[in-house]
Amino acid sequence: MYEANTFKEKRYEKEMKYERKILRDLSIEELHRKADKTFRPIFQWHVMSEYHVEEYCMDIAIESFLLGARTSKFFTWGETAEQSKLRSVNEEKLLADTLFEVLCSASNEVSKDSLYYLCQSYVEEWWNEGYETGIRRHRLRLS
Repeated sequence: MYEANTFKEKRYEKEMKYERKILRDLSIEELHRKADKTFRPIFQWHVMSEYHVEEYCMDIAIESFLLGARTSKFFTWGETAEQSKLRSVNEEKLLADTLFEVLCSASNEVSKDSLYYLCQSYVEEWWNEGYETGIRRHRLRLS
């Protein structure tokens, strides 16, 4: 029998395949270490574990990493990192806002402005990491 696949289904399958490949370069230990290094000075141990702050941070880091990796394909078309970053600025802001809201609900004692800038820099750091990984994979023709 003939099975008809739509363009959306094929695109989704291709995207999932790419994400699985790119996530092989990311280690759980690195996610844990960077989340701990970034947010441990602000939150005590019990807050990090009780409110699942670390899991949220790692989740946002993975999404930001994948966002950077997806936009790295524009590097092969001659775009710079800044031009590629402009393509994903809305998604990046959404990730930073989401992380900020989660962290604000976990603790009321933290300065909101400094926490927001910390969330932005955390998302940007993981975007850059994903972008560099994507470029490396494109150069090595692994994608």
